[in-house]
Amino acid sequence: MIFSKHLFTRTEIVGNSPSDGMRRDSTTIPTTLSESKLGCYSSRDYKNKRVHMHSSCYVIKKWDKKGGSSSIRAIEFSERICHFGIATNLIMYLTKVMHEDLKTATKNVNYWVGATTLMPLIGGFVADAYTGRFRMVLFSSLLYLKGLSLLTMSQFIPSLKPCNNEICHWPRKVHEVVFFLALYCVALGTGGFKPCLQSFGADQFDDDHLEERKKKMSFFNWWNFTLCMAMLLGATVIVYVQDFVSWGVSYLILSMFMALTIIAFYEGKRFYRYRSTEGNPFMLILQVLIAAIRKSNLSCPSNPDSLYEFPKSEKSQGRLLSHTCRLRFLDKAEIVEGKYTEHRDQNPWRLATVTRVEETKLILNVIPIWLTSLIIGVCIAQGSTLFVNQAAAMNLKISNSFKIPPASMTSVSAISPIIAIPIYDKIIVPIMRKVKGNERGISVLWRVGIGLAFLVIAMVVAALVETKRLRMVEHDEVITVGGTRHETMSVLWLIPQYLILGIGADSLSLIGLQEYFYDQVPDSVRSLGVGLYLSVVGVGFFLSSFLIITVDHVTGKNGKSWIAKDINSSRLDKFYWMLAVINAFNLCFFLFLAKGYTYKTVQRKTRENCSDGVETMES
Repeated sequence: MIFSKHLFTRTEIVGNSPSDGMRRDSTTIPTTLSESKLGCYSSRDYKNKRVHMHSSCYVIKKWDKKGGSSSIRAIEFSERICHFGIATNLIMYLTKVMHEDLKTATKNVNYWVGATTLMPLIGGFVADAYTGRFRMVLFSSLLYLKGLSLLTMSQFIPSLKPCNNEICHWPRKVHEVVFFLALYCVALGTGGFKPCLQSFGADQFDDDHLEERKKKMSFFNWWNFTLCMAMLLGATVIVYVQDFVSWGVSYLILSMFMALTIIAFYEGKRFYRYRSTEGNPFMLILQVLIAAIRKSNLSCPSNPDSLYEFPKSEKSQGRLLSHTCRLRFLDKAEIVEGKYTEHRDQNPWRLATVTRVEETKLILNVIPIWLTSLIIGVCIAQGSTLFVNQAAAMNLKISNSFKIPPASMTSVSAISPIIAIPIYDKIIVPIMRKVKGNERGISVLWRVGIGLAFLVIAMVVAALVETKRLRMVEHDEVITVGGTRHETMSVLWLIPQYLILGIGADSLSLIGLQEYFYDQVPDSVRSLGVGLYLSVVGVGFFLSSFLIITVDHVTGKNGKSWIAKDINSSRLDKFYWMLAVINAFNLCFFLFLAKGYTYKTVQRKTRENCSDGVETMES
């Protein structure tokens, strides 16, 4: 990041109010004496009153002490335990209880996980444009709880159970309907919950205060740390209850935990900072595109200071963005024509501000990054589907008295981030800040790129381990005790690929994408930005299903499919090698994009140690 202290070139102070002709932005440049002393920001309290922080250096510590932070993290923690408690062992439920074959069960898992990570695009848009983030989180959490309640009832109500007997060859149709209805009710709840809660948590930090800005950078690291702790508990404790107690008891525990944290979240409403909505952001982007097309015959001026900029109204919460040289065609929307020089004649379909045009550029620039990040979701999908089936075909005994549930192996991928994130945040980032002289240490895209390199290694290791396992099966290297067949290859052989997957995906790539899609989108669509990040995983799961179907169709023509009904007759090693090659090519293209990427340049007011000053930052 590059910092330079200077005055705004396009802002002239010629009066004490907007009526005097002064251009002002209530969120970045206090212009009147009262605003300068009070630091009036766009953040509001639960009574819709503006939060005044500047005069007393009101920072996040006060928010932490009053419990708002704890209730937000608590409800996220409970939701993630519920999610991983369901998702981790879902493929085992579908194959063992509902008796689906491996290919059908894998597709159903991918479809459901894909839905839970694509719905946030809709939920984030509705929250940013209309409802606000707090209301969306509250409504979605209640819908989520409804889905958990349906899951619980499908296990306890006799008429909704899979069958009358404990062992049956095919479940009742009514159970299938209620079970999948409950799953997709949870998916709908996740759609509004996930993008809004994370952006709502990040909104509690003030971007224009240096210390709080640094806290926000750490916020994403520790947010993911919380997710990994939830994943660890969900994939061990909850899965253990499902496998050795009952599915119904596990769903009952999850429902009660979620209900308690919803109450805690609602009770903390008076301690939060809120952001007001600004309407449909896509209409503003469309206005920029139309304005640029209308002026396609004009030439862009050589001096960007002559382009039109007018700070947003006091009601707006966005910040001024500096002009960049990318996508120059859109700059034509900022050219002031002679007959449109008066503000009263401004037509938003013909004239746009520099900030509005730069926001449109931001949206267009995230598209190639989003596309090259989809392979991350594909790799994560293997961890909860094919990796689990590998574990089920191996020796699960750690000792004579303890046996690991196959789905609990996914908890290994949560252990590496739990160790790596504190090291990264407390040791690596401070060192890199001193070495590179910027706030972030390592840029978000290079962090994602390093994670992509780890994913290549993870797929190579997975292929080698599966090759060894298949060789043992081929040579019938098993032992028989009391007529029971036991695989000799220990499930612990899967630990390396899970650890590398956890470092590459959770510790590096996903946290980097969280920061990127929150920070590098317009301020008014940050929930939608988090939705874009979540959709990387969702679309990745759908792509994984598409790859499985395609590979099965193509290789099945030769007589032996790589994805057969039985894992021992499949060739998952070749499938993993294919993913390793795809990851390698994708990594090269991603690094090419990252090298030439231009980050968002924000004009902001600094408030370090309660001092004034204007600062431009290129993130």
